[in-house]
This record gives sequence, structure tokens and C-alpha cells, in this order.
Amino acid sequence: MTIRHLDSLFNPQSVAVIGASERPFSVGGTLWRNMHTAGFAGQLFPVNPKYKQLGGQRCYARLNDLPQAPELAVICTPPATVVDLVKQLARLGTQAVVVISAGLTAAQKQQMLDAARPTLMRILGPNCVGLLSPHAGVNASFAHIAARPGELAFVSQSGALVTAMLDWAEARHIGFSHFVSLGEHADVDFGDMLDYLASDAHTRAILLYMESVDDARKFMSAARAAARNKPVIVVKAGRSAQGQQAAASHTGALAAADDVIDAAIARAGMLRVDSLEDLFHAAEILTRFKAPIGEVMTVLTNGGGAGVMAADAAASADVPLAALSPESLAALDKVLPANWSHGNPVDIIGDAPTQRYVDALHALASRPQDSGTVLFIHAPTAIVPATDIAQALLPAIHTAGQPPLPVVSAWLGGPAVQAARDLFIDAGIACYDTPEQAVSAIGMLQRYARNQAELTEAPPTAHAFAHHRPDTDRVRTLVREVLASGRDMLTEPEAKAVCEAYRIPVVATRTVPADPQAAAAEAARIGFPVVLKILSEDISHKSDAGGVVLNLHSEELVRESASTMLASVRAAEPQARIDGFTVQAMVRRPQARELIIGASIDPVFGPVILFGQGGTAVEVVRDSAMALPPLNAPLARALIGRTRVARLLNAYRDVPAADLGAVVTTLQAVSQLLADVPEIAELDINPLIVNHEGAIALDARVRVSSQCPAGAAHFAIQPYPAGLTETAQWQGQTITLRPIRPEDEARHRAFFEQLDIEDIRLRFFYNRRNLERSELARLVQIDYTREMAFVATVTDANGEERTLGVARALADPDNVSAEFGVIILHDLIGTGLGRLLMDKLIGHMRAIGTQYLTAIALPENHRMRQLGKKLGFTEQAQPGPPTTLLLTLDLQVGRKG
Repeated sequence: MTIRHLDSLFNPQSVAVIGASERPFSVGGTLWRNMHTAGFAGQLFPVNPKYKQLGGQRCYARLNDLPQAPELAVICTPPATVVDLVKQLARLGTQAVVVISAGLTAAQKQQMLDAARPTLMRILGPNCVGLLSPHAGVNASFAHIAARPGELAFVSQSGALVTAMLDWAEARHIGFSHFVSLGEHADVDFGDMLDYLASDAHTRAILLYMESVDDARKFMSAARAAARNKPVIVVKAGRSAQGQQAAASHTGALAAADDVIDAAIARAGMLRVDSLEDLFHAAEILTRFKAPIGEVMTVLTNGGGAGVMAADAAASADVPLAALSPESLAALDKVLPANWSHGNPVDIIGDAPTQRYVDALHALASRPQDSGTVLFIHAPTAIVPATDIAQALLPAIHTAGQPPLPVVSAWLGGPAVQAARDLFIDAGIACYDTPEQAVSAIGMLQRYARNQAELTEAPPTAHAFAHHRPDTDRVRTLVREVLASGRDMLTEPEAKAVCEAYRIPVVATRTVPADPQAAAAEAARIGFPVVLKILSEDISHKSDAGGVVLNLHSEELVRESASTMLASVRAAEPQARIDGFTVQAMVRRPQARELIIGASIDPVFGPVILFGQGGTAVEVVRDSAMALPPLNAPLARALIGRTRVARLLNAYRDVPAADLGAVVTTLQAVSQLLADVPEIAELDINPLIVNHEGAIALDARVRVSSQCPAGAAHFAIQPYPAGLTETAQWQGQTITLRPIRPEDEARHRAFFEQLDIEDIRLRFFYNRRNLERSELARLVQIDYTREMAFVATVTDANGEERTLGVARALADPDNVSAEFGVIILHDLIGTGLGRLLMDKLIGHMRAIGTQYLTAIALPENHRMRQLGKKLGFTEQAQPGPPTTLLLTLDLQVGRKG
């Protein structure tokens, strides 16, 4: 990933348009006209040997005729000319190129990239509409209209959608910071754009139209970094099988399964919407809504019909209505007339005066844990002007709770409520025209909050098993033996052995020859009732071939069923080799639910984990969700919560709640199996039955591959790097040096609160010990792909770990330079702890190829400067105010060549 020279794409000082023309309705003519009339303040060079002048200025016949190297070049000439033009531009020193031209062959695209690579010249396209950056006066596109300046960035793989979206946005007076058509994204892709836009001052929200992703880890790292800074909202085409096929043929790339895309978007903290219009609604609500969103919704309205419409919309959008507690109902009873609705929606009756609105809102705010997010709906009446209600409610909303009460509004009507609507919008309160739009927005907020919670998780590959470590060596030996025998499918007993080795409870299974009498005898030894299954390496789904019979109560039934099964299987699968039968006890668990837990390899995102409702009808019910490994307990619960069957795991009527912890543990075990055994290509545990007593796997199938498609190295999200943990001797005691992790939050807050205030000023350039929750989260929840923070900890006599110091570095997306900082407890300064942490950090950054380690230090930070000199850092004064010093260490000096 790299943002190198992307500034030259979006804010160039000079632009050459190669293929510029005055011919109407041509790409070159449209592009030249757009660029010439966009208000670009830099130098503009048309290049075309057919013209002497264009737009009243000189037109150049060749690139070598230009008075200077253009910072940005736009190519709209035939595909056969592109490679040579890119070579010439690279020699001139051009830093970025937009290739509008379509029809380049794979070989031509590679030659184009090879020509650009030596000078790190960036290429947008080919086969794209171009880009627009209204703030810089750049319209390097052949779009039919320009973009208004604004704060939304839109990036699209589809050129047609770029022009359609421009038209749609213009009609609604929506402006953009950047508008980008990626085309075939041979170089600049979604990952690069996310990295650039994440720190772009003109952009407050990023909107993406995606059809495919090429480099999953690059995309996920960039997406997670961007989503920490600002909302990222995605329309991903291809929800249906037909749509996926069309997307794949359109982009020429593999399309990830839609459930996997959902999992990736959730894990990256982004929001997925279904339509282009929803992109803008989502951007509006996410950038305006500052209060924490509630998990439930309470409707406050002056009209019963509007409340019913909101309740219907909530049911459709899966937004739960709050069940108001007796305390909340009592508070509302005190301020509302006797004929109010006495439930949710809270109908305060159409004759409500202004004070009734305020009192009802305060009553809901008194118990925010009950009411959640408040949807305020008002229909105009002749009793009180809507403006009076808005003016009375605004102070109440801002003072009704700590933190502020989350409120979304819907002012129904037109001119009668427009002034009230404007007051709410000016106050930063999200406002909609209909109950359905408002409920949809609240649903978006809830999904976004859940996804942002997933973004903060950084689980290790190694799950902390409650009692015994998994027997990984046993599984690896078994897998090697299976592959050596020329097989890729494990038998049922082998698959269950894999599960058992990873502490997933399985029903004991015995294997017998393909002899009905042998099956009956084994059943008698196990005890009735039993389950009889065919054993064949060639039959994966045994039920489909008549290879499973349940609940057999006698030897005679086992013999008869075995004989019938042999005949049925041979008829259904005549080519299959039959190795025998498996016999297992018939597991009876009262009030059990059937689940499926599985794993597979997505062609784009690598290993993925599936959870859903299990049993033989699993493909008919189609109630499942996917997640990207690694999983910890919160992520496993989030995966479960994205399915309908999750509700059945709760208690209902006389059915006790299922042991959710057992399901979570199984998901984590599968996650670790994928990390530990790269040969795993597919796994199904179906059914996994679970009730209040626990979970047990009744059947399992595993497919392996010598290509090693799994393993932590192929995870789309880099796991917690536990391998970087080490112990060291310091001041006569053993300390631990390890990467920071999300679980360190409370420990890190305690560490920060113990820091000396002057040390904080020297490190952070401010004087305060208190940290906002969001600030603390950013310090402990990091993306190990591009950031590292090592903490030094010691374990006290009570077994509690305590943080003594931290050194961290954040690399730029190119991994050229990383800015570092180090701070330790004041009474430990001068003990060598800072040197230990810095040695650890320098060694890691050097190992991952970072070129420079830098820091900005105050001149009076003498201890930091002294440590820097010992470590080989140079100093360079930086102009102020305040005057600072740039400390720089070349990490790769002496390692080149």
C-alpha cells in the first residue's frame, strides 16, 4: 500500500492533457474542456500534434516540447500509445498519470506498470472516467458535468455510476472533496484511496462503490485505519449470485462471496448500504449524529398513526423497540394525560402543548438505559406552531442527559414544519421527512456502532483454552498421513479426531467393516439407541446417499438398516468405495438446538468462519453469517448475533437458554485450528447440538489441501503478534516486553494517570492526565500491519500485570518513515528501561523494512535527546512556534546491497 505521489493526482501544480482535442463529443475534447474550465490555477498543457492552439493557448506536438515536466498527465489516446507515453513521462519526472484509454491488453498493462515503477509514478486507471477534485480546480475526467465542492469523497469502480452519481448529486446540491473513477485499478486501488482520504482535510466521510477487492490484507488494513478517523460507507454490488457473476465479469477479478464481504466490512468498522441514495443518507446521519446510539428505540410522537408507521418500519429494519420499564411508564404517567398510549410508541396526543413535549422527553431521558435512541415524530397541528416546539425541545435535548440523549427527528409535512426542521438541522440533529427514513437511519447507526465495536478487537491467533491446550501435533500428523495417502477428505472418525484434539466435544464413534452383523455387535457393546452411518472416503454428504439412520433400538434393526444402507448407497453412488460403517450412541439432549460451524477459503479474503442454523436443511433455511479470523469471544458473539437462530439460543417459554459460552468456545477453537494447520481447506461441524448443558458435535467433515490455503499468514487481518513477546532482566527483576493489546485498556489508563505531568508535556506537547475513552481506545487498539506499541510490564505479588512504560511507532502507508514516541514512569527514568523499549522498537521496525524512525522533540527534552544520541539519531531544528527538533534514525543504513 502506498500514498506516494497521490498528492500529485489530487492537487497538482501542472497538468498535461495528452490527446486534447476541440472535436465535440470526443473523450479528448470533453476532457480538455472540463480541465480548461474547472478553474485550475496551475499550468495546463494540451498535447496533440494535430493542433497548434487549443483554448487560446499553445498546443504541444510532443511531450519533449513541453516547457517543464507536468506533475500530472492525463492520457486519452489509443491503447497502443499508452506504454510509450508512460515511458516518456517517467523520464520527464511526471509523478502521476490518469489513463482514460480503454482496451489495454494484460501485457500492455504490465508494461505500463513496469515503466512507471522505477520513478514511483502513480497510475489511475486504465479504462476510467478520471477524477475530479473541486477544491483544487481539477476536473481530469470526461464526465458531462462538474462536481460541486463539498466534504464527501466518492470512489467507484464503475465509470457509468460516476457520471450517474454526479448527475444525481447535482440535482440535490451535494458537493464532493474528491470524485474518483478507479477503472481497472492497475495501480491506484481502494486501499490506496482509503489511506489517502483518511487524512485528507477536505473529506469528512468516504463513500465507496465496490465490485471486487484484489489484495484483501491491504484493503482491510487501509479500511480499518480510515474507519478509525471518519465514516466509511460502502455500496458493494453483487448480493445475488447473478450480481456476483456480473461483477466478476465486469472487473475481471474474483468476487468474494457476499457474506464474506459483509464480514469484512463489519470487521473493518465500515457501514454497508444497499443503494446509492442510502450512501448519502448514511453520510448525513454518521457525520451529524454525535451521541452514542442506543441498542433499542423509543418513538415519541403527537400522532398515533405516525407511531404505528414507525413501529412497522422498525420491524422491517430489525430495529428493536424499547420495552419501557415500570419506572419509565410511571415517569411518563406523571406528565402525560390519562389517555396517552401507555407504551412504546409514546403517543402524547395531538392536542399536546409545548411543555408536554419537553416533559415527555425529560421523562425518557431520566432512564436512558430503557429508552435508547428517541425517534421524535411531529405532525403539524393548529394547537402549537412547529417552530415553538422545536425551540422548546432543542435546549431539552442538549441538557436532558449525560451523555446527551440520542435523538433523531422526523418532521412530517411541508411548509408548516420547514422552519422547525431547519432549526433541528442547524443544531446538528438528524432530521428526516418520514418515519421510515428516520428508522432506516437509526438502523444504520446501530449497525455502524456494532461494526465500530468489531473494529476495536485485536484477537490473538492462540485462543486461551480453559483447561487443556489443543493437541496440534496430533492434527498435523493426521493431516500429513491423509495427504500422503493421496486423499483430501478425512473420514468421519478422522474429522472428529481433529475436533477432539481442539477440545471440541464430539460423540464417541466406532468404526466397523461393511458387515451388518459387525455393526449390530458394535451397537450392542455401545448400548441402544445408536446412529448408523456409512463410512466412505468418496461420500461427503452421507444423508443424500441414504447413508445415515438414526435412533436404532436393537441389534435386529441395526442389521436390517445396515443391509438396506449398503444397497441404497451402492445405487446412489455406484463408483464410491465403501470402507465400512460408523456406529455411535444416539445423543439425546432435551431442548437442544441444531447449529452449524464451518470454515472455508474465500478466493479473495482467505480463511473465513461460518455460523448458523444447522441440520439437514441447512442449505434450505440459509440462516448463517460469516466472520474473518482470528476470533475472540466478543467477535464470536457478534458473529452469532448476525443470525436468526441467535434468538433461539436465548430462553423462551419453558426452554432454558442454551450454553452460549460453549458455542463461543467452539468458534474460537475453529479459529485457532485455521491458524495452526495451514492445510485445512474446508470444515463442517453439522450438527453441533447445544442446550443449557453444553455443546457436542454429532458429525464433522474436513477437507485438506497440500497448497496450505489456511494459516495465520493468509488471514485478511493480521492477528495479535504474540511471537514478539519476550522477557528481559532489568533492575534485578524479570519484566515482559510485548505488543500492546485491547485488553490493556484499564491497565494503560492507570499507567497514564501515574505519569508525571511534565513528562506528559515533553512527550505529547500538552498538560493533562485524563484521556477520553476514544483516545485511550486508539492507544491500545492498533493495526499491527502499520503500527506497533511495545509495553514493558511487571507482575506484582498478587499476579496483576502493571505497565511501566511504552514505546510506539506509526509508519506511513509506504513504510518509508515511522514516527515514534517513548514514555515511562517518572521514577524509572535513568534505569535503562527506556533504552530496552527503544531497542525492541528499533529492532522490530528495522525487521519489517521501515527506512526511517523519526520523532519531534522539544529542545528542553534533554533526556530524550541524550537517549537519541546514544541510539544514533540525528537532530535537525524545525521552525516554530514552538521551536522543535526532528530526530531521525536511518534504520537500513549498512543493510543495503
